Amino acid sequence: MSSGYDRFDRKEGIVCVFRWGFPGKNRRIFLRLLMKDIQSIRIAVKEDIYARRILVLYMEIRGQGAIPLTRTDDNLTPREIEQKAAELAYFLRVPIE
Repeated sequence: MSSGYDRFDRKEGIVCVFRWGFPGKNRRIFLRLLMKDIQSIRIAVKEDIYARRILVLYMEIRGQGAIPLTRTDDNLTPREIEQKAAELAYFLRVPIE
């Protein structure tokens, strides 16, 4: 996945996730979700091909699984990831897992 944006509209109760995928016919990825369907914000540790640990921020959606919110090549520090997770969880009024 490449670049994109996340829009959180508390007034409308909607979350929009837009991503540019790989070039081709289905390059545009656009998801529209209800805020009430967001279960939690999750921080996961992934390893890349060089065995480096990378922290990734996910949004858990009821009945749809997890949507990554950060890119694996963002190289955010653990403190930055925790700060983003805390701010987003507070805004959405959901727990952090």
